[in-house]
Parts: sequence; C-alpha cells; structure tokens
Amino acid sequence: MQSTKTRNLALVALMAAVICIMGPLSIAIPFSPVPISFTNLAIYLTVMILGWKLGTLSYLVYLALGFVGLPVFSAFTSGPGKLLGPTGGYLIGFIFMALVSGWFVNKFSGKFYMYILGMVLGTLIAYAFGTVWLGYQAGLSFGKALMAGVIPYIPGDIIKIYVGTAVGNEVRKRLLKANIRTFEG
Repeated sequence: MQSTKTRNLALVALMAAVICIMGPLSIAIPFSPVPISFTNLAIYLTVMILGWKLGTLSYLVYLALGFVGLPVFSAFTSGPGKLLGPTGGYLIGFIFMALVSGWFVNKFSGKFYMYILGMVLGTLIAYAFGTVWLGYQAGLSFGKALMAGVIPYIPGDIIKIYVGTAVGNEVRKRLLKANIRTFEG
C-alpha cells in the first residue's frame, strides 16, 4: 500500500516535471497571441502513461507551479497574470483535456483508435475554453477568436495527438511488460 502511494507520487512528480520541461517550449506566431505550445503534447504523453487520475494530477501540479511563479508556461512565463491573460483559457481547458483524454485511455485499454478519439475530444474541449476566454480577453468575436487561437493550430495538434498517443502507448506497454502498473483500468 505505502509503496503504491510512493510510486504514484513519484510518477506524478516525474510527469509534472516532463510537462514543466515541455511547457515553456513554444513558437510565437506573429498574427496571434497564442503561441504554438508543446504543453498539450506533454499532457497527451502523461495521460497515456498515467491515465486520467494521475495524469490530471500531474498537470495540476504543473499549473500550480506556474501559478506561484516558476517559469513553466509558454515562453518561460508564469504567474496568475498568465492564467488571466489571453491564453489562460487554454491552460484551464487543458485540465478537462487531461480528464477526458485520460478517461479514454483508462476505459478503452489497448484500443489505439479510442485513445486518439479521446485526445481529439479532449482537445476540442480545451479549444472551446481557450477560444471563449481569448475572445473575451482580446475583445474578439467567437469566429475571430477561433481563427486566432484554434484554426492555425489544428494541423500541428493532429500531429501532436498522434505522436503523444503513439509514444505514450509504447512507454505504457513497456512499463506493463516490466510489471510497473501506472493506473488501473
């Protein structure tokens, strides 16, 4: 029992660290306040390896670290201002992306196409949160916010979904082969 708690704590910390490393890596886009971020790729990997509970917890740890001032958000930013700024809706939406995507991983063990579906649905939820908040913060209509914060990112996000799912699935398989269970389901 104690070894399971310790292992889970270590896994959450490890994957939160992975998100902290990948999260600041971003590419600014001149026509949008929303950069191309690798945070979502890190979340896809995390939920593939840990499932919805521990994966979401890892993201929440990352979010808390950024909130209190560690420069782990895109472009090495941090603080409450980032959550309240134009891209804050995406950061909040990623919580639900982790929950939904991870739930699909837990629920449909071994079904790669269902993992992909879960990642897509989770991403659509994150897009919705981000678009609404971006529109509110920047004074844009929903359509203009969608054009600024979602449409240009779809091709890259499709690639990130596939890569995160494929790599995460392979890591999870190898952990299971080594008799290391990262989640029940």
